[in-house]
Amino acid sequence: MNWTYVLIAVLLIVAELAYFKIADECNIIDKPNERSSHKTIVLRGGGIIFTIGLWIWSIVFGFQYPWLLAGVTLAAGISFVDDIHSLPDSLRLVVQFTAMFLVFQEIGLLHWNMWWIIPIALIAAVGGTNIFNFMDGVNGITAGYSLAMLIPITMANRSMAFVEESYLIVAIVGVLVFSLFNFRPRGKAKCFAGDVGSIGMALILVFCLGRLMIATGDITWIVLFLVYGVDGVLTICHRIVLHENLGQAHRKHAYQLMANELKMSHVTVSIIYMGLQLAVSLGFIYLIPNTIVAHWIYLVTAALVLAVAYVLFKMKYYHLHEEYLRSLKYDV
Repeated sequence: MNWTYVLIAVLLIVAELAYFKIADECNIIDKPNERSSHKTIVLRGGGIIFTIGLWIWSIVFGFQYPWLLAGVTLAAGISFVDDIHSLPDSLRLVVQFTAMFLVFQEIGLLHWNMWWIIPIALIAAVGGTNIFNFMDGVNGITAGYSLAMLIPITMANRSMAFVEESYLIVAIVGVLVFSLFNFRPRGKAKCFAGDVGSIGMALILVFCLGRLMIATGDITWIVLFLVYGVDGVLTICHRIVLHENLGQAHRKHAYQLMANELKMSHVTVSIIYMGLQLAVSLGFIYLIPNTIVAHWIYLVTAALVLAVAYVLFKMKYYHLHEEYLRSLKYDV
């Protein structure tokens, strides 16, 4: 056993408990509304330990990724402020693009011979980061999905060494510590990740995926984010068809239908998403030939299967959400 990681885990637990006291005194809370999947007031921002964990790792193991540290701190910082007092979407997006630019510098993507890729990659990465944030709506889902990405990334890293292994271990430790307080049944969570947690973790994962893609020259590794990607993109498309304001809170993701309309437990929903992503990722790593053609066939096939499953699920159960919306209008 490496006692360094045990000490880091203890430090993160202490940091989380200290944050709870601060959040309680400063009234940093999440109040339920008609769009929420929870019914009780819960402390918000517990995911701040993901960024704290990155700082601890940097201090203990040397500041090996300074641009990443700056980017995550910037994005998590503005997200933390937004968790307390709502900020304009335009300001948050400017900061997110700036933070992602810093992360890209650490990835090694900012080269003049790749100038045409940078704007596309920035838009895709910031979009994916916000999907990761949008999906943070039930207990345990951010922690579970983060593990479902970090575990395959760590497995791939053992053969390709595209990031420091200690970085991945500390990230996993941070998620496990957060899970102690969040991966609980409905109404039992001690805290929510908040934007500070989901956005911070998203950038940590973007860095890993970016380094992996650079190391292999293979963008199909985006398959490690496929379950969230399909749900997020198709839900956005659905809302566009309905002419909804994309910046307004809603309950149209598949996981929200599961938790709210179908009354499935938060833990069950989180395990479903975690299990699906792990199955897709491990299949990609271990079940197919390590060739570009095989990777693309697997990615497209998995995306189509997930998309069809999403559409069929929505076709069967979305009427329950429509009934819920009608009940809100009737109550008013």
